[in-house]
Amino acid sequence: MNGNMKNSQGVDSILGDPKKALWKMSIPLIISLLITSLYSVIDAIWVSGLGADALAGVGFVSPIFIALMGIGNGLGAGSASALSKYIGEENRQKANNGAIHTIFITVIISVITTILLLLFLKDILLGMGAGRTIDYAMDYGLILSIGSILVILSNALYGVLRGEGDASRTMYAMLFSSILNMILDPIFIYGLDLGVKGAAIATLISLLLVNVILFYWFYVKKNTYLKPFLSNYKFNKAITKDILKVGLPASLELINNALFAALFSLLLVVVASTDAVAVYSTGWRVVTIATTPIIAIATALISVIGANYGAKKYDEILVAHRYSMKIAIFLGFLAAIVVYLFAPQIVSVFAYTGTSTRLTPQLVAFLSVIVIYFPTMGYGCTSTFVFQGTGNGITAMFQTILRETVFTLAFAILLAIVLGYGEYGAWWGIILGEIVVNTITMIWADLHIKRLIKSNKE
Repeated sequence: MNGNMKNSQGVDSILGDPKKALWKMSIPLIISLLITSLYSVIDAIWVSGLGADALAGVGFVSPIFIALMGIGNGLGAGSASALSKYIGEENRQKANNGAIHTIFITVIISVITTILLLLFLKDILLGMGAGRTIDYAMDYGLILSIGSILVILSNALYGVLRGEGDASRTMYAMLFSSILNMILDPIFIYGLDLGVKGAAIATLISLLLVNVILFYWFYVKKNTYLKPFLSNYKFNKAITKDILKVGLPASLELINNALFAALFSLLLVVVASTDAVAVYSTGWRVVTIATTPIIAIATALISVIGANYGAKKYDEILVAHRYSMKIAIFLGFLAAIVVYLFAPQIVSVFAYTGTSTRLTPQLVAFLSVIVIYFPTMGYGCTSTFVFQGTGNGITAMFQTILRETVFTLAFAILLAIVLGYGEYGAWWGIILGEIVVNTITMIWADLHIKRLIKSNKE
């Protein structure tokens, strides 16, 4: 009985005061997502010691890693949205069945993804403009592709835990994995003289152990609220639909981000060089870490909104959305100030030896400019995740495509090629695209919640 009470604390949280629920979910998520961001950053720091071409080669693989993370995070978002809704409806049996559905769906999608990557990896990298760095890119990307199920599955399982309001476990697992990755990177890259292959192997070993820990909690210790056991599985078309109607669009959103990164890298090769790709991919890792607290707030919002949506407490959804925006905007301003003031010191971590030192001026310039859009991400990101929480995954996906592939890329091409501002124009394209679509998304989300409240009163 005591174990049951302990396991239900997260559930009680997401159905309670939305402001308190956001903080309780967000703090572990901020730590967790910061740790996740460290995977690629740690790789970049150690790989930069191999030279600018090695760093650029790994940079070309970054969109693929983003896509794998995106598939996992998307399925995790679909799982969290569906499971928290079932919990809000007080249907634990359906929630348990939904948890095991998540695992089966994830494994199937992971196998398909791995096969496609192994068949087309080199063509994808060459199409992105890898050129002279193709050997480095293939060394890193091939190993990562083989272990793609480890990337996808861990992130999907985090969604199951978030669905029951438990963000702390993900933090513990990811902290362990990140520390292990930090230790293994220099050993495999330099100690065993494996170069960029070593960075990929270290990452996969770390992710393998994360999955082992997650399965231990679910199937050995059995102390989670949700029980994704085979005995609780009964194929349910409605559950599959609930997970996928948010999970697939959410995955496609993040895959679209990877597509944008690939197209943007190609644009940089056209208007500048592979050095510009190294600057962008490395600088974007800093952006990812700086904006992680915003993503954490938005991710926590999915479970809080999903539970209140299932319970038809639409007024609480409005409170949660507006409160999350205030916090996220403040965090955006704070991140922008810190990155702007300490850009030279941050860059010195990546450009510390050999040919990578020549990237220093461009990296500082990139970080000094890109921070402009951080505060607008505070209200744009949280607003997009409102739609995921209410099961409107297609709408959230459309907003992301509108922001990345349509407006941002269009502004980048206009400024970089048409007006001739080169890579600096491409950076400003990102800023303009983000500002325009984030503002549209905020207004859209507010109207969506008000329609829910109005329909409930009628």
